Amino acid sequence: MSLKLSGWNDTIVALATPPGIGAIGVIRLSGEKAISIINDLFPSKNLEKQASHTIHVGFLKNGDKILDEVVVSLYKGPRSYTGEDVIEISCHGSPFIHQQVIDTCIEHGARLAKPGEFTQRAFLNGKLDLTQAEAVADLIASNTQASHKTALNNIRGGFSQALKDLREQLIQFSALIELELDFSQEDVEFVDRSRLLELVTNAREHTGRLMQSFQLGNVIKNGVSVAIIGKPNAGKSTLLNALLNEDRAIVSEIPGTTRDTIEEVLNIDGILFRLIDTAGIRNHSDDLIETVGIEKSLQKRKQADVVLYLFDVNEELPGDLSETIDELNREEIHFLLVGNKVDLVDEHSAREKFTYTSGVIFISAKSGLHLEVLKERMVDMVFQKDVSNESVIVTNARHFHALNEVHAALNDVIEGLHNKIPGDLLSLDIRRCLQYLGEITGEITNEDQLDYIFSKFCIGK
Repeated sequence: MSLKLSGWNDTIVALATPPGIGAIGVIRLSGEKAISIINDLFPSKNLEKQASHTIHVGFLKNGDKILDEVVVSLYKGPRSYTGEDVIEISCHGSPFIHQQVIDTCIEHGARLAKPGEFTQRAFLNGKLDLTQAEAVADLIASNTQASHKTALNNIRGGFSQALKDLREQLIQFSALIELELDFSQEDVEFVDRSRLLELVTNAREHTGRLMQSFQLGNVIKNGVSVAIIGKPNAGKSTLLNALLNEDRAIVSEIPGTTRDTIEEVLNIDGILFRLIDTAGIRNHSDDLIETVGIEKSLQKRKQADVVLYLFDVNEELPGDLSETIDELNREEIHFLLVGNKVDLVDEHSAREKFTYTSGVIFISAKSGLHLEVLKERMVDMVFQKDVSNESVIVTNARHFHALNEVHAALNDVIEGLHNKIPGDLLSLDIRRCLQYLGEITGEITNEDQLDYIFSKFCIGK
């Protein structure tokens, strides 16, 4: 990696563990002075003469003042996370001690690290490519099994390898096309156009699959917003409480009890569902506050990834439900129909009443009947796309937009091959593909772009 940033030769220091009181805190240093700075503060041993990947116990002192008894972990570059000399100090978990150690390191020549600067240095030193570096941030932020698994796969280079293979093949063809241009007077072709067409067609299909996976990746990373919509007293708040297994929303027999939206998070099979309980929707209300609540419910219905339309099987008329279905379809809303209160009527009768409507999930929110079926259907809606959660999944919006550009450039190459356009024009489109592929993995980047990407990391990572 040839790009060098301002302050590249500085030695940086930061707290690597969350701030606050704990059993221990870890303070990390990286840079050419990392070992010498701590060596001046650690009289127990001469760290500069110790082997890499060793740990040492002793007192950390600033002159005659003892800062703490610590464990020092020593990693010499390039065999370290950043590729530089790295020291990690495990000290007692007092914020006062942490700050004293960091301030002392700064007094002796280090500076406070910027957000993500340790991982940024790992990228610039070739320890990680950019997709792997961004996966580090995703791994730290992961809060479900699915997001954890996806981030780990990307850190191991699953996404990077897929792009690398494609890029290398395109580079080979691009080089041969460029060679043809040098022999343009001889009218020779170094590139088998049929092989190039096959490669680019396969690449376009692969890129398309990666782009399709972004919808699932976005869900895995950010969760699914689910609006519980229905008429007053359909049991929306009861359903929210039943799914959460706690009394989160006020429940009463009085229609219009819920005036504002209530949002809570539920983890089902590793997917986060952000449940939104809304005010009951009816055509007219003389209550100004309830009217505002209804307007908010209609807004949430449009904004949500999934809508659970909840209705009372005893009160709902088949014709009214049919009209609601037509309205949801017109608005292109992804929805599940949920018939509630089947504990108050024979379930078979309820199914007969709405027999014309397929896919209704009949439940009793109050008694918890068939709630597991509802959860399964919610998860099925997330995984309805033909994407295996074992495959490479795109979770980063930056990657998705770059893949869109790659896909468009590949389309232009295919069109050019069919139209038998000259090699110099083909070469331009292939260069576009390489440009955007390089932007994803970091072969092509700039300082401002890196600063933006790594600024979203936590300090100390």
